[in-house]
Amino acid sequence: MPVRIMSWNVWWRFGDWRARHEAILATLRAERPDVCGLQEVWAVRDGEHQAELLGRELGMHWTYSPSPMPGRWHSRIGDTGVDVGNAILSRWPIGATAIGDLGGEGRTVLHARVDAPDGPIPVFTTHLDSSPAGSAGRCAQVERLLPFVAAHSAGDHPPVLTGDFNAEPDSDEVRRAGGHLTAPVVPGLVLVDAWRYHDGTEPGWTWDRRNPHVAGHGAPNARIDYIMVELRGPGRGCVDRVHLAGTGPHRGVWPSDHFAVVADLR
Repeated sequence: MPVRIMSWNVWWRFGDWRARHEAILATLRAERPDVCGLQEVWAVRDGEHQAELLGRELGMHWTYSPSPMPGRWHSRIGDTGVDVGNAILSRWPIGATAIGDLGGEGRTVLHARVDAPDGPIPVFTTHLDSSPAGSAGRCAQVERLLPFVAAHSAGDHPPVLTGDFNAEPDSDEVRRAGGHLTAPVVPGLVLVDAWRYHDGTEPGWTWDRRNPHVAGHGAPNARIDYIMVELRGPGRGCVDRVHLAGTGPHRGVWPSDHFAVVADLR
C-alpha cells in the first residue's frame, strides 16, 4: 500500500480559529493521511494543544516543536499565552524525535522517525521565514535545514521533507533545498519536489486568491508549500500521485489560508 503524506500550514489562531479547527479536522478525515506535517500549530501554555486535539480525534500519534521566538506572533493577536510551532501527526508510532533551530524569525525543523509497518520513515517538517524580501535569510535557513535532514535520515526509506517554504519553486532557496538545479547543500542529498509528478492540469497554487483568507493580502497566487522526497530512483519513496486538499469551504468555513499538499509514496 502507498504511504500518504500531507503538508499543511493551518494558520495558527487567526480568524475564526474554532470553526476553522473543525474544518481542518474534516479535511484530515477526508484525506486520511498516514503522516502529516503541519505548520503554524497553536499550543496554549498549560492548556489545549492543537496537535494533541487533532491526534486524539483522528487516532494518530503526534509530536511538536514550538518556535523559540513567538513574540511577533503574540503581537498579531494580542495574546502572549499561545505558542506557535510545527507538528507531525502519524498513523503509526513515532519512535524518535529531534528539533533543529533554523534561526531567522524563530523557525525550527521538526523530525519524527515514523515506525511504519514496512520499516521506519524519516519525516521532517519546517516553516521558513515569511518576508517577501527574505530570500537570503531563507537560503541561510536551508543551509541549516539540509544537514539536519541528512543527520537524521537512516534506513531504507528516503527522507521526506514537508513544509511551508514561503518561496516559489524557481527561488534560490527552493532550488538550493532540492540540490538538483544547483549544487546540493549536502553532497549527494537530492530532494525532488513531489508536485513535479502531477499531470500538469493545475498549477498547484497553495496560496490562492480564490481563498477569501488570501484575497485581501494583495499578493499573487503562488506555490509555496512542499513535499520533497530524496531522489533514489525507482522503488521505495517514489511519488505515485499528488494533489491539493483543503481547497474549498467546509460548511461555509475555509480551513486555512493555505491549501494542503498530499502525495502518495510507493
